[in-house]
Amino acid sequence: MLANLLEDSHLATLERLPELVGQRAKALGVSEVLIFLSDLREESLVALHPAEARSLPVDGSLAGRAFRDVTLIATRRDGAHHFWIPLLDGTERIGVLGVAAPDAEQSTMDRLRALASLIALMLVSKRPHSDTYHRLVRTQPMAVAAEVVWPLMPPLTFATDGLVLTAVLEPAYDIGGDAIDYAIEGHVVHLSIFDAMGHDQSAGLTVALATGTGRSHRRRGVNLVDTSVAVDEVIGEQFGGRRFATGVLAELDFHTGRLSWVNRGHPPPLLIRQGRWLRQLECTPAPPMGFRLPAEPVLCHEHLEPGDRLLFYTDGIVEARDGQGRQFGLRRFADFVIRREATAVRRPRRCDG
Repeated sequence: MLANLLEDSHLATLERLPELVGQRAKALGVSEVLIFLSDLREESLVALHPAEARSLPVDGSLAGRAFRDVTLIATRRDGAHHFWIPLLDGTERIGVLGVAAPDAEQSTMDRLRALASLIALMLVSKRPHSDTYHRLVRTQPMAVAAEVVWPLMPPLTFATDGLVLTAVLEPAYDIGGDAIDYAIEGHVVHLSIFDAMGHDQSAGLTVALATGTGRSHRRRGVNLVDTSVAVDEVIGEQFGGRRFATGVLAELDFHTGRLSWVNRGHPPPLLIRQGRWLRQLECTPAPPMGFRLPAEPVLCHEHLEPGDRLLFYTDGIVEARDGQGRQFGLRRFADFVIRREATAVRRPRRCDG
């Protein structure tokens, strides 16, 4: 069944996937196949079915619980067994699969998990060239600058042995000049975060240049210092010193814990150890990229321990103010992240996909 479905998928559009899955899943005695996609901010699950123009909340539904906790949820209703299974691309949550099956035997659940894994891979392979996918996962119009930046982003969640990466981009529909990037090379992860001046289309173009230049030089094996200089040159040449971007470019050997980084006028990363804010990782900052000033960037080093959390951020989050004008602040931001992390650790989490 899985082999036939995989063969079907090669010439299928995204819109045909529910029909194909429903047809092939009959071989398992499975019915009522529903595919739900997570919206961009992971607040709701939207049906990928022409006849199912509905959504389910992530908080407050069984489907949302399966998505949030990354676990298979089984219920019994009207004499049938109903399942919600998370759809995962690695550790990135895509959505959930809902099905009805004749029994809840372990062999049946194993087959359903395998089906969910294949569906997730099919969705990932179809979404780059599908406006339907992007239309479904949006709850409001996307600003032009955000439309430029989002396609540059790698998956916002990635995990392997000894390493977990996760990111949030907010405001999701108007991110302007903020961007993150990472790439894994053996046991080294390359990391970067950029924050371009402003929130208009020029900010989007500036951060696109920073990300593209960083990738180009990283893939040629250029070191962090020279890569940051190249970003400085490209932005400066394009905008004549009228635009700039701050940023941190880093490399982490997650086997040894050795972290190296360059700071170009950006807020320093935070080191969280054993559930508490330890310190900011200070490094002599070079000027922001785009001014082409004659200052030599400094390469800094730190040794991380197993279990450490390294938090990169842009100044927008800590400088945000509430209705009374009170600034969110660095301490409150760190405490928020630590509390949320503690909640996630206490919650049972199992990757069944």
